[in-house]
Amino acid sequence: MINQQAFRLDPKMPAHAYTSYTLAAPLASHWRTATCEEVQCERYLNGWQIRKEGLDAQLLHLATHSPQRPYREVQVAPGETWLIYQPGLPCFEASNHRIRVEREAFYYRWPGDHRGLLPGERVYQHQRPDFWVEDFQEHQDKIITAINQG
Repeated sequence: MINQQAFRLDPKMPAHAYTSYTLAAPLASHWRTATCEEVQCERYLNGWQIRKEGLDAQLLHLATHSPQRPYREVQVAPGETWLIYQPGLPCFEASNHRIRVEREAFYYRWPGDHRGLLPGERVYQHQRPDFWVEDFQEHQDKIITAINQG
């Protein structure tokens, strides 16, 4: 779920009425490229096939001229040819595989919400996760107290 858009309800109050808490594990600092084997890539584990007729010239060249990926060509009907790749070969998405490195996430709190940082305000970064959790709990307690007071 890397880079998946978050589901958000429409806010009922202005941005300054909110405080946001988030964890961040940026790709540049918290992830590294990984092999198909490391991520247990389904194509690597089970093999895969590509229909030759559906490929543009550039993809066809890539699919048929990679020394790392020997294939078998099977014509199943006129105009329907498949390139078959055996298990244990790196897939064509191998350069996009990522694995999380052993590094603590960044823990942030900022005034406002997803609409943006408020003018004159700044993001606060907690140095330890337990401080972030404590800050979040204290904030929740303030909200509950305000609700209970009416």
